[in-house]
Parts: sequence; C-alpha cells; structure tokens
Amino acid sequence: MRTAIICVCVLTWSACAGAETHRFVPTTYHNTFSFAHAPALRIKPGDRVITVTIDAAGMDANGRRVASGPNPQTGPFYIEGAEPGDTIVVTLNRIEPNRGTAISNTLLAPYTVDPAFLRSTAERQVRQETWIIDKAKGVARTMSTDLRPGGLELPLIPMLGCIGTAPRNKEAVSTGTPGSFGGNMDYAGMVAGVKVMLPVYEPGALLFIGDGHARQGHAEVVGTGLETSMDVEFTVDLVKGKTVGWPRLENDEYISVLGSERPLLQAFQHATTELLRWLMSDYGFDERTASMLMGQAVEYEIANVVDPHFTVVAKLRKTYLPRR
Repeated sequence: MRTAIICVCVLTWSACAGAETHRFVPTTYHNTFSFAHAPALRIKPGDRVITVTIDAAGMDANGRRVASGPNPQTGPFYIEGAEPGDTIVVTLNRIEPNRGTAISNTLLAPYTVDPAFLRSTAERQVRQETWIIDKAKGVARTMSTDLRPGGLELPLIPMLGCIGTAPRNKEAVSTGTPGSFGGNMDYAGMVAGVKVMLPVYEPGALLFIGDGHARQGHAEVVGTGLETSMDVEFTVDLVKGKTVGWPRLENDEYISVLGSERPLLQAFQHATTELLRWLMSDYGFDERTASMLMGQAVEYEIANVVDPHFTVVAKLRKTYLPRR
C-alpha cells in the first residue's frame, strides 16, 4: 500500500522522496541475529513499517504459541542501499501492547543479589505472574491474590527489549544476547519517539525487532519485563559512509550510547568511549573538552544485568551540546 508521507530530511540522512508505508504480518520468527536469514521484507530509506512482535516465549496477540523462545524476532528487514560501514537510523514511531495480559518472573535474578542472601533467606519457589494490561487506564496490575501488602498497579511504558542488525563477521548470535549490533539490550528507554542508530555489517543491514515489554525496571532485575506482544511502527533512514561502534540513541532530552559486555566494567567502558567519540565526530569537541564535559555532566543507567552480556547506557543532556 502506498501512502503519501511528508518527510523532513536531516543533512546526512538519505532523502525521503517516494517513501512508502508497508503493512507487514510476519509468519516466521528467528532466534538468532544473523546474516543467514532471508529478508522478510525489503524497504527503502524513508519507508515506514507497520508490523507486530510476539512475546519472549513465542506467544502472539491471541495468546497462541507461534514460535519458540527466547525472544523470537520479527524480520529481518532489508534496507535498500545499506552497505557495511553505513549506519541505519530507526525511529520508533509507535509501540503498543496488542493483548490484554503480560507475564513476568517474580523473584530477583541470582546476578542481582548477594550470594549470602540466596543461600540463607531467599524464597526458592519459582513461578510467574500474570499481569492485566488495562490500556484504557494506562496501567498493568497483578492478578495474584496472595501478594503482600497487596497487588501491584504500575503505569504502562511500552518498550522493545530487542532491536538489532545482523552481527559482524558472519556471526549468528542468540536473541538473548546484546552486542555492538544492538540485540537484546533490554533498555527501558527503548520507547516510542526515540531514534536508534545501528551499525551496518551486512548488505541491507538486516534489521530485527522483538521482545516487547509493557514496562520494565532498569537492569531487568527479575530477568523479565512485563512480557507481551506488540503493535509496532517504525521508520528507517540510512546514513552513508558513517560508522558507529555501538548503538546510539537520541530522544528529545538526551543523546545516549548502549555498550554491552561482561564484566559490567567493560560494558561501561564501551558506552563511555563511544559517547566520547560521538561528541568529537558530530559536535566539534576535541578530546580534552569532551572529556571535561563528560566528567561533570555524563549520566549512566544500567539497562540489563541478566543477559549473557550486560548493558550500560552513557547519556548526556542535549542542553550541554552545541546546536548542529
């Protein structure tokens, strides 16, 4: 279906003339980020895609199991003209739960608490909690009646746990894992309205999305968000000849970098280094000035400490940046 779209094009981004809107209903899902998966849909820079994702266990909007976990992905989407050494920019226009329930774990993950607590006092009964998604009120609430001091009700903040391109060096990486290509970063800030910059390692980039959460606390300390299926709309642009080392994210207030590795210190170093490089390459800073600015203004978030690689976010308020 062809739809007229008014596009505002940034200087280094590809032109939007002739952009299309694609309505894509997936029938196959993938459990690896890999160059080996055939493109599910070919799109051009500037195009908009309206699609769906299923939950981390493979359940769709009707509660039917249509794939196996972990984190089955929608895609990959082949971006025409994308070549290794380029960057794609994915604008997440809409992320909305498309069913009335979500599932979460109920105990803190072993990585997140003191070993002595696990040995001595931790509850060991493994179970999941079903949450009711009330879109009319904009909240999710627990169903169990035995919670103390009572049930929980929290605002909805829909997000994507996974967004990534095919990894470098012909690797096939589990959809439970993040890396320089993006992947399962589980960042609570991956919400509607953000722009995500991802590296291109393979022709067409091969973009994957999935692992929708109705909301999630930072660090994903119980090992899940509120896992559910989603309606997703996104737009893709292409920056030719620009290379990013780690996923970059921009919203109205911040520029951010997501670095992933284990140990956590190495993820911190990746995010910090990439933010420094971003300030130098795009905002005119020399290393010394950028370092001093970061020293007094940088902020950090922990996106996840439960995946095979941990993810740290380094971020800087835009109010400290020169206008481009």
